Amino acid sequence: MTTFKKFQTILIIFLLSVSFFYGGYYFGKRGYEIDIKKTPLEVEIINKNTVPSEVDFGLFWDVWTTLETKYLLRPVNAQEMVWGAIEGMVKAVGDPYTSFLPPEVNEAVKSAINGEYQGIGAELGLKENQLIVVAPLDGSPAKASGVKAGDEILEIEGTSTAGISVTEAVSKIRGDAGTLISLTLRRDGGDPFIVQIRRGVITVESVTWEDKGDGTAYIRISRFGGETNEDWSKVASEVNVDMNELDAIVLDLRGNPGGYMDSAVFIAGEFVKGREVVLFQEDALGNSVPHYTNRLGAFERIPAVFILIDEGSASASEILAAALKHHINATLVGAKSFGKGTIQDAQNFSDGSGLHITIAKWLTPEKVWIHDKGLEPDIPVEITEDAIADGFDAQLEEALKLAKEI
Repeated sequence: MTTFKKFQTILIIFLLSVSFFYGGYYFGKRGYEIDIKKTPLEVEIINKNTVPSEVDFGLFWDVWTTLETKYLLRPVNAQEMVWGAIEGMVKAVGDPYTSFLPPEVNEAVKSAINGEYQGIGAELGLKENQLIVVAPLDGSPAKASGVKAGDEILEIEGTSTAGISVTEAVSKIRGDAGTLISLTLRRDGGDPFIVQIRRGVITVESVTWEDKGDGTAYIRISRFGGETNEDWSKVASEVNVDMNELDAIVLDLRGNPGGYMDSAVFIAGEFVKGREVVLFQEDALGNSVPHYTNRLGAFERIPAVFILIDEGSASASEILAAALKHHINATLVGAKSFGKGTIQDAQNFSDGSGLHITIAKWLTPEKVWIHDKGLEPDIPVEITEDAIADGFDAQLEEALKLAKEI
């Protein structure tokens, strides 16, 4: 028996001897959690952390040295190799939302969430290991070229996307404004087709609004970025000042791929009276932290709120929709949402690279996890190809019709 096994056995015996007084233990330095249940008696030891000293890095350095000394096109780019090794390590955890971003990609991603970058203007994701378009952004080259939420991206410039990460796909699709890129797409299980898209400078306002008449305000949120809270507050103020009568709000979250969770909490506070839970954040050990509304909102007394969702509504969009559905009985109109129920933390490093890492799941106020399930609309409305060609938005028209019946 190894020294550690002996130690482990002694530790278990000790904990069993005091289990009359205690129910669970965590041995932090070794990364072990010991859980003791008294009825019936069970002991479970789970290795929570990898101890670096126990990992053999010999193979890594053998491969590194071989590349440096034998690869044809020398010298190799050592920095690119380091970034590539980290990308592979992060990808190995098997989570499409946990990714390492080299400096150029990290900068592009940060610009995108704040509404300005060069590319085709589409949020990408993975569903069942297939690269897909989560949502084309408003006013983007992707949307103008007919790309839709849910489209599978089979090839990028003729190269298969099998096994590709979202980060890799972003780096391949992004590019200078004015340049062309070819994507092979598949829609709703049909035949593959090729779309040529000319990249552009993508600038998208995060919040816009229109007075639709009869006391109905239409507010569109395209993303939850760094400036969204400020943009939202400006729009909320304009709605209250410019509209003499406000009976209903149609909140459009279609094609909104999400962004900052705190922004969804902020906007929820505009509608919900008092201090109420918007979501629960739950970590790997099951610890749950509630996030509350924390301000007096301008729309707390609005009689009716209708929320437009579709398969491109993800993450923070779903947080907001679920919270308003629960607290003010908002009516969801459209199609089932994307179903992203995890929370990522973005960490930036001194060389400009970044790490997006899944740190928790989020639950609705009823503590439901919608990951890979999405939110079902109360009133499903299908968008047909003919309606799109005619410029008719059936989902919006249905919401406006319901609003005017209030």
